[in-house]
Amino acid sequence: MVTKDARRRQLAREKYERQQQRRSSLRSQARKRNAIVAAVVAGVLAISGGAWAAVSLAGGKDSTDAAASASPSASASKAADPCEKAAAGKVGTKQWKKEPAVTIDKKAKYVFTLATTCGDIALDMDAADAPHTVNSFKFLADAGFFDHTKCHRLTTSGIFVLQCGDPTAQGSGGPGYTIPDENLKAKSISGGTYPAGTVAMANTGSAHTGGSQFFLVYKDSTLPASYTPFATITAAGMKVLNKIAAAGEANGTGDGAPNATVVINKATVTKS
Repeated sequence: MVTKDARRRQLAREKYERQQQRRSSLRSQARKRNAIVAAVVAGVLAISGGAWAAVSLAGGKDSTDAAASASPSASASKAADPCEKAAAGKVGTKQWKKEPAVTIDKKAKYVFTLATTCGDIALDMDAADAPHTVNSFKFLADAGFFDHTKCHRLTTSGIFVLQCGDPTAQGSGGPGYTIPDENLKAKSISGGTYPAGTVAMANTGSAHTGGSQFFLVYKDSTLPASYTPFATITAAGMKVLNKIAAAGEANGTGDGAPNATVVINKATVTKS
């Protein structure tokens, strides 16, 4: 017959073992969660191996190494599409061997307008501090390079950006040339954060590898000052961007195609 003391010790031992199992399970879940966040941040703004990608902002040719401390908050894998049907037309295939000569007026103001299926997003460009970038975007917009392209990536965990500018919509496209990094000492990004409303270049993770892919920040995002900030989003544009972000991304990991079908019907750069 088991004594009361023996039974009490047995129950205490079993309780301890259950607690240890729960703690082990929680640690395992935390490791998996942190691995997902690290993967998202590593790939969000990058382009690697000749393809333009968005996480590190890497995955193809455009990339950004993102070191984020925020906890994951992956969106649901299915949400209603808040956007309209894309206008008729095809993405262009033209490529160029070298960066166009800088012909913009560095003292002037330029506005980059994305007429998307979700609404117009206007970006005030910084020609004084990022002349090569602004000049390249005007050149490409004038050539119709961005027309009918899809914004292929939305991150909702760690960093908070919508990535566009890839004619392949796979994170692997660009114009055929690269442009130099600019404006990396801007006060707005000096603290290790790209504030909401910032528009910056994606790259391969190496210096001077920007092309046509860019990202729009809809919530303050922890990133190193490695991605050329070249524009800010207007208040009206932020409303459209937040609508896109609110719809979430498709695979539920915090990094994937947006549920909103964001197609740039027409992109223009105008001197104001």
